[in-house]
Amino acid sequence: MKIPTTLKHKPVIVSENYEQVDGRYAQNTDAKGLSLGLAQWNDRGKVDISAKVWRYTGEKWSRQSEELPMHRVLDLAILICSSSLHFQEAYRFPKMYDPDNTTIDRIGLQGDAMSVSVCTENPMIDNDIKLFAQALSDDGEMIGERLRVLSRLLKDMGY
Repeated sequence: MKIPTTLKHKPVIVSENYEQVDGRYAQNTDAKGLSLGLAQWNDRGKVDISAKVWRYTGEKWSRQSEELPMHRVLDLAILICSSSLHFQEAYRFPKMYDPDNTTIDRIGLQGDAMSVSVCTENPMIDNDIKLFAQALSDDGEMIGERLRVLSRLLKDMGY
Protein backbone atom coordinates (compact mmCIF):
# COMPACT_ATOMS: atom_id res chain seq x y z
CA MET A 1 0.00 0.00 0.00
CA LYS A 2 1.43 3.36 -1.02
CA ILE A 3 1.86 6.08 1.61
CA PRO A 4 -0.15 9.18 0.65
CA THR A 5 1.83 12.12 -0.69
CA THR A 6 -1.04 14.60 -0.88
CA LEU A 7 -1.34 15.24 2.87
CA LYS A 8 0.50 17.86 4.94
CA HIS A 9 3.41 15.56 5.84
CA LYS A 10 5.49 15.25 2.67
CA PRO A 11 7.28 11.87 2.61
CA VAL A 12 10.83 11.84 1.26
CA ILE A 13 12.12 8.45 2.44
CA VAL A 14 9.58 5.66 3.00
CA SER A 15 9.18 2.11 4.23
CA GLU A 16 5.91 0.99 2.69
CA ASN A 17 6.07 -2.58 3.95
CA TYR A 18 6.28 -1.76 7.65
CA GLU A 19 3.27 -3.95 8.41
CA GLN A 20 5.49 -6.94 7.61
CA VAL A 21 8.11 -6.06 10.25
CA ASP A 22 6.10 -4.28 12.98
CA GLY A 23 7.44 -6.40 15.82
CA ARG A 24 4.92 -8.75 17.36
CA TYR A 25 2.19 -7.01 15.34
CA ALA A 26 3.74 -8.01 12.00
CA GLN A 27 1.13 -9.11 9.46
CA ASN A 28 -1.66 -7.91 11.79
CA THR A 29 -1.19 -4.17 12.23
CA ASP A 30 -2.73 -0.93 11.12
CA ALA A 31 0.77 0.64 10.98
CA LYS A 32 1.32 0.22 7.24
CA GLY A 33 4.33 2.44 6.66
CA LEU A 34 7.02 4.72 8.03
CA SER A 35 8.31 7.87 6.44
CA LEU A 36 10.86 10.58 6.91
CA GLY A 37 9.89 13.81 5.29
CA LEU A 38 8.89 17.44 5.58
CA ALA A 39 6.90 18.04 8.76
CA GLN A 40 3.23 18.93 8.57
CA TRP A 41 3.74 21.86 10.95
CA ASN A 42 6.18 23.67 8.64
CA ASP A 43 5.66 27.40 8.24
CA ARG A 44 6.77 29.44 5.25
CA GLY A 45 10.53 29.78 5.21
CA LYS A 46 11.01 27.24 8.02
CA VAL A 47 11.48 23.58 7.19
CA ASP A 48 11.55 20.82 9.80
CA ILE A 49 11.87 17.14 9.03
CA SER A 50 9.94 14.49 10.88
CA ALA A 51 9.32 10.77 11.14
CA LYS A 52 5.80 9.44 10.72
CA VAL A 53 4.06 6.16 11.41
CA TRP A 54 1.24 5.76 8.89
CA ARG A 55 -1.85 3.91 10.15
CA TYR A 56 -4.57 2.61 7.85
CA THR A 57 -7.94 1.42 9.19
CA GLY A 58 -8.76 -0.72 6.18
CA GLU A 59 -10.87 2.09 4.72
CA LYS A 60 -8.87 5.27 5.17
CA TRP A 61 -5.62 6.72 6.52
CA SER A 62 -6.10 7.18 10.26
CA ARG A 63 -5.88 10.40 12.22
CA GLN A 64 -3.98 8.31 14.77
CA SER A 65 -0.96 8.29 12.48
CA GLU A 66 1.91 9.75 14.50
CA GLU A 67 4.39 12.35 13.37
CA LEU A 68 7.46 13.10 15.49
CA PRO A 69 10.38 15.48 15.01
CA MET A 70 13.56 13.55 14.19
CA HIS A 71 15.28 14.46 17.46
CA ARG A 72 12.36 13.02 19.45
CA VAL A 73 12.63 9.73 17.57
CA LEU A 74 16.30 9.61 18.57
CA ASP A 75 15.46 10.66 22.14
CA LEU A 76 13.04 7.72 22.33
CA ALA A 77 15.80 5.42 21.07
CA ILE A 78 18.11 6.81 23.78
CA LEU A 79 15.40 6.24 26.39
CA ILE A 80 14.91 2.65 25.20
CA CYS A 81 18.65 1.96 25.34
CA SER A 82 19.07 3.50 28.79
CA SER A 83 16.08 1.56 30.11
CA SER A 84 17.29 -1.70 28.58
CA LEU A 85 20.69 -1.18 30.18
CA HIS A 86 19.04 -0.65 33.58
CA PHE A 87 17.03 -3.86 33.31
CA GLN A 88 20.15 -5.89 32.53
CA GLU A 89 21.16 -5.34 36.18
CA ALA A 90 17.75 -4.65 37.80
CA TYR A 91 17.57 -8.18 39.22
CA ARG A 92 20.01 -6.97 41.91
CA PHE A 93 17.25 -4.88 43.50
CA PRO A 94 14.30 -6.52 45.29
CA LYS A 95 11.93 -4.07 43.59
CA MET A 96 13.94 -3.96 40.31
CA TYR A 97 15.00 -0.42 41.21
CA ASP A 98 16.50 1.39 44.16
CA PRO A 99 13.67 3.24 45.96
CA ASP A 100 16.26 5.56 47.53
CA ASN A 101 17.72 6.49 44.15
CA THR A 102 15.15 6.25 41.35
CA THR A 103 17.36 7.99 38.80
CA ILE A 104 18.59 5.47 36.22
CA ASP A 105 20.68 7.84 34.13
CA ARG A 106 21.35 11.46 33.25
CA ILE A 107 22.27 11.79 29.60
CA GLY A 108 23.94 14.98 28.48
CA LEU A 109 22.10 16.70 25.62
CA GLN A 110 22.26 20.31 24.45
CA GLY A 111 24.08 21.67 27.49
CA ASP A 112 21.76 19.96 29.99
CA ALA A 113 20.84 16.35 30.66
CA MET A 114 17.85 14.16 29.95
CA SER A 115 16.85 12.48 33.20
CA VAL A 116 15.87 8.83 33.06
CA SER A 117 14.19 7.56 36.21
CA VAL A 118 11.67 5.11 37.59
CA CYS A 119 8.21 6.71 37.79
CA THR A 120 7.43 6.36 41.47
CA GLU A 121 4.40 8.60 41.02
CA ASN A 122 2.76 5.50 39.51
CA PRO A 123 0.93 3.97 42.51
CA MET A 124 1.35 0.49 40.96
CA ILE A 125 5.04 0.92 40.10
CA ASP A 126 6.25 -2.11 42.07
CA ASN A 127 3.97 -4.39 40.05
CA ASP A 128 4.16 -2.46 36.77
CA ILE A 129 7.97 -2.44 36.70
CA LYS A 130 7.97 -6.24 36.98
CA LEU A 131 5.46 -6.48 34.12
CA PHE A 132 7.59 -4.07 32.09
CA ALA A 133 10.75 -6.08 32.77
CA GLN A 134 9.02 -9.31 31.76
CA ALA A 135 7.71 -7.78 28.52
CA LEU A 136 11.19 -6.40 27.79
CA SER A 137 12.62 -9.85 28.37
CA ASP A 138 9.94 -11.53 26.23
CA ASP A 139 10.71 -9.11 23.39
CA GLY A 140 14.48 -9.32 23.95
CA GLU A 141 15.24 -11.09 20.68
CA MET A 142 13.16 -8.67 18.60
CA ILE A 143 14.52 -5.57 20.36
CA GLY A 144 18.06 -6.95 20.30
CA GLU A 145 17.86 -7.47 16.55
CA ARG A 146 16.89 -3.83 16.05
CA LEU A 147 19.57 -2.58 18.45
CA ARG A 148 22.23 -4.59 16.60
CA VAL A 149 21.10 -3.07 13.29
CA LEU A 150 21.12 0.39 14.85
CA SER A 151 24.60 -0.24 16.29
CA ARG A 152 25.91 -1.38 12.90
CA LEU A 153 24.45 1.63 11.13
CA LEU A 154 25.86 4.02 13.73
CA LYS A 155 29.30 2.41 13.35
CA ASP A 156 29.02 2.67 9.56
CA MET A 157 28.23 6.37 9.99
CA GLY A 158 31.34 6.85 12.13
CA TYR A 159 29.65 7.01 15.56
